[in-house]
Amino acid sequence: MVDVLEDDRVESLKWAESKLKNPKRSTLKPEPWEEVTEGQYKVKFSWNEEARPPVVDTEGTIISDDNTPMYAGSRVKLAFYQKPYILRDGVTYGTSLKLVGVQLVSLNTAAGVDTGDMSTEDVAALFGKTEGFKAGEPNVTPTETTEEDDF
Repeated sequence: MVDVLEDDRVESLKWAESKLKNPKRSTLKPEPWEEVTEGQYKVKFSWNEEARPPVVDTEGTIISDDNTPMYAGSRVKLAFYQKPYILRDGVTYGTSLKLVGVQLVSLNTAAGVDTGDMSTEDVAALFGKTEGFKAGEPNVTPTETTEEDDF
């Protein structure tokens, strides 16, 4: 995806450079994405607050509740485009990514993950393997009870 964005950025910057007042004294802003680790990027999107991009669920139903808790770890699909810009100073230019819409695939909240219609295999893949309880080999350890004073 970043390769496509970089190719598109070259063309967009050519357009912006043709509109600059003085191209030799211009300042090019960095890309709206930054590689943080191999193949992992931090991306900045923008949108017009008066015309916020719609957020839909996996069936295309609009999610209108602004309190829907989409935290880090939620899985989404994004629709966006790259747009060239020139600031009012006529010298500073670059490209920005304009968010058009969001599809919420799975919701990660502070209480857990709402995965929608995940299969048993999908849920098992979500957690992976770890040591502990096995349905076929229960390993019951008695709990020790101690009496404590109530405060």
